[in-house]
Amino acid sequence: MISLEQVDRWLAAREDEHVELKEAKRSFSFDELVRYCAALANEGGGHVVLGISPKIPRRVVGSEAFRSLPKVAHDLLNRVRLRIQVDEACHPDGRVVVFTVPSRPVGMAVEVDGQYWMRAGESLTGMTPDRLRTIFAETTPDFSAQPCLQATASDLEPSSIAEFRARWARKSGDPRIAAMSDDQALSDAGLVVDGVPTYAALVLLGSWRVLLRHLPQAEVVFEYRSSDATGPAQQRLDLREGFFAWYDRLWAAVNARNDLQHYQEGLFVWDIPTFDEGVVRELVLNAVSHRDYRLQGSVFVRQYPRRLEITSPGGLPPGVTVENILWKQAPGNQRICEAFQRCGLVERSGQGMNRVVERCVLNSNPMPEFKGTDAYQVSVTINGVVEDPRFVSMLSRVSQEQLERFGTEHFLALSVVHREGRAPDSLRVALEHLVDLGLVEKARRGRHILSRRLYAALGQPGVYTRRVGLDRDTNKQLLLKHIRESGEQGARMEELMQVLPALTRGQVKSLVSDLKRAGLARPRGRTRAAVWLAIDETEPNQIQSPPNGKG
Repeated sequence: MISLEQVDRWLAAREDEHVELKEAKRSFSFDELVRYCAALANEGGGHVVLGISPKIPRRVVGSEAFRSLPKVAHDLLNRVRLRIQVDEACHPDGRVVVFTVPSRPVGMAVEVDGQYWMRAGESLTGMTPDRLRTIFAETTPDFSAQPCLQATASDLEPSSIAEFRARWARKSGDPRIAAMSDDQALSDAGLVVDGVPTYAALVLLGSWRVLLRHLPQAEVVFEYRSSDATGPAQQRLDLREGFFAWYDRLWAAVNARNDLQHYQEGLFVWDIPTFDEGVVRELVLNAVSHRDYRLQGSVFVRQYPRRLEITSPGGLPPGVTVENILWKQAPGNQRICEAFQRCGLVERSGQGMNRVVERCVLNSNPMPEFKGTDAYQVSVTINGVVEDPRFVSMLSRVSQEQLERFGTEHFLALSVVHREGRAPDSLRVALEHLVDLGLVEKARRGRHILSRRLYAALGQPGVYTRRVGLDRDTNKQLLLKHIRESGEQGARMEELMQVLPALTRGQVKSLVSDLKRAGLARPRGRTRAAVWLAIDETEPNQIQSPPNGKG
């Protein structure tokens, strides 16, 4: 069932790619409904909602369409070939009809009336050939697990094999891994099948000769550029050999120009590196794990003084978008990901972007940007500018035990509260947990702030007081001062709201009502034209909240 709370969230949300809102006051075309359901299914599922105006500010207008819900559900099943849930919500402002559309099956696109539909702005259109190829390729066997029949085990570098096995042994804690032969270890890891190396083995362990012959696109190019000016880079490395031969060397190249940013707090100086090692390594692992090795082109790592860009061939894995990349798992090259997981380099359950975001929050860096990402490449940019060193210092006061219990959503909620004061509904549960931990406090009008405890630990209790805002008695003093200065002309409610712009009209009215009960001010008039006048010259510091008033 669709709750009224869900309807209110749709009304308040600025936009949602998985929701299609239509007024449909009297009726709605069934054929159009079928096409919208097919388009949403092709885009990962969502809701078609009738009875809500789509333009902001949204409102419930009520819909008379499709009075027989069982019948329309049956007809949709026959046309779309998906089981679509149909519900209605009895909102005070009218009836809202909701069609909950599941995602299409993996590797299949939903076709209706001879067309594979997708949304384009506020209309519908046919899916592009590139998008269809991406969908149909979802069931393609893992390329990295396929054997390279022209290669042999002798094409793998012994030093890279030793590095892989050492990492695997440390991660597993199993001494038998160190004792078994190379052939047995590579076979157990799925990197060699019946004596033939897989493409994953070439990417991870291959010599430059075998890659040049059979997989030349398995190359990472590093460039350092001191500016955005065109021309040759100040440094360039062409890394065309197995991953384990160059992984540490690439970080060393980045770190050679990894400036420390200095910030002083009292007598102490903080040194924060521009580029976090964990973030850079994680993004490189992502590029190697998820790029499309069937496409020509190299992975590019471009470093600038304050930002780093990583671009890899092929779009995001099927089902993964820029919007859901933190929560959706879909490895592009499963066999490579499994090898990284054995070594403890990645978590099998995720893509690693969650750890990137967490480190950006801890270092007060901007969130990663995906500008330039499309069906043919993934481009990620990290900005090394430390936006607020005080926030980094505050987080250092949080116990390591608490931080270890944080999920990505907790780090995101903490960052959003610090930057904007209000977290989206998707982070509401995490926000409540932060409140329970005493790291975040509720403020006015549904907003939140970092807790008094964090600011006190930082030695900045005044900043906390400023962000919380003035207390009730102080607010009344400000209102009374303005009323007195208005003299016989009086002060209109609009003026009083300008005195305290952070408060709602109702909150200001409550404060002047306190002044009236205390005998300090009185209204003249009863409509919106009413003004407030001072009664006597009582000093501001004598104003107190009524016994039952809220402070």
